Amino acid sequence: MADTTPPSRHRDRLDWLMQTGWTTWRLFSKNELLNHAAAVSLYFLLSAAPLVMLTLYATGFLERWAETSAPASILLAAIYDQFHLDTLRQFGVLPEKARLAASGAGLATLLLSSRGLLNALQSAFRVIFPTDSKRRFVVSWAIPLLIVPLAFLLILLGVAARGVLEFLAQPSLLGAARAEALQMASGLFTLLTVWALTFFAFRRLPLRRPPLHPTLWVSALAALSLIVLAIGFGHFYSAEKYRAVYGSLAGVVFVLIGIYFISVTFFAWAQCLYAVSKVDVAALERLFLGREGQGANRLENLAFSGSNRLLAKYGQTLPAGSVLIREGDSGELSYYLYTGRVALYKGGIDGIPLGHIEQGELFGEMAYLLGEPRTATVVAETEVVVLALPPQVLEELMRYSAPFSRRIIGSLCQRLKLMNQATEA
Repeated sequence: MADTTPPSRHRDRLDWLMQTGWTTWRLFSKNELLNHAAAVSLYFLLSAAPLVMLTLYATGFLERWAETSAPASILLAAIYDQFHLDTLRQFGVLPEKARLAASGAGLATLLLSSRGLLNALQSAFRVIFPTDSKRRFVVSWAIPLLIVPLAFLLILLGVAARGVLEFLAQPSLLGAARAEALQMASGLFTLLTVWALTFFAFRRLPLRRPPLHPTLWVSALAALSLIVLAIGFGHFYSAEKYRAVYGSLAGVVFVLIGIYFISVTFFAWAQCLYAVSKVDVAALERLFLGREGQGANRLENLAFSGSNRLLAKYGQTLPAGSVLIREGDSGELSYYLYTGRVALYKGGIDGIPLGHIEQGELFGEMAYLLGEPRTATVVAETEVVVLALPPQVLEELMRYSAPFSRRIIGSLCQRLKLMNQATEA
């Protein structure tokens, strides 16, 4: 069936994607998330090592149980295969035998490092999703001691379950057709598990929760890219090559680099989720401040070259003589004059002229910012196209862009000066 979507709709979607991508990259670079990813990787390694030690200690019980139990044998084989315990032992990351004392020390290290891990994650999310609110003191101290071990336990159970599914999916046990179906179920289970954990992190870690629907599909894309990254990393990077360079530290370096790439990807998608809710604000800032040729690179100019999407969402076309704002009215909309020219009057249309507003200027924001009725009447002298901005959009613009806030302050000062001159006259 042919696509009946108007060409402008396709263009608007392309503009939205380009603007979202540019805003994500701009904020990602500004927030220095590569450094946050490095901190998360270090704390993850400190947290994961005790967990793997405890897992290795638990395998001792499974080995004795597996002598008389087929399910225990399957579970034991899955744990060794999924966690590569033999490889970790070979690289010297794990000792040949895990002692009970070592497990106790590992548990203490896990509790301390898990707090550092969650604090590093929360620090990154405070930068990605800025807000003035704070978590309660007790919650900020208690949650890290519980949520990180719980998350690792869920990951452990998920990996073990996937290992069991892959073991049972061998053609020799079920036949080729059933084995293939079970393999697909195993892959789907992994994707859903990663999606659920990513969605929980994107939804719960920000102090101001992002919208539900964007969180759902952004976390789905993040989960898919994380799985592809993990597969690609294991395929293109070999632990043996690291061993040739780093010797006994090869396993640690290999895991650290892998977690770093995963953290970078995870934070990039989190920043994308924030950019989705700010893409209109970023486009409006670019339109209002007019950055064309003022330090903007070609990619930014290309991403923000079109205004059709903003006009379709906020635009209004009014003929000459239309009254946009009446003095004394209560209104919260602000207007950006995209094309045309308007005149300002004190005391109504037949009152004292205050001057003109030319294309590219913002007006009507004073009433909302001061919490007062409209202080002047605004009339279109020519046919005008304006962007009508709700108060929440204006608030987001001022919070998002310091240059825009300075321009608002300058405009208010100029308007107050004109009002005073008109009153004195």
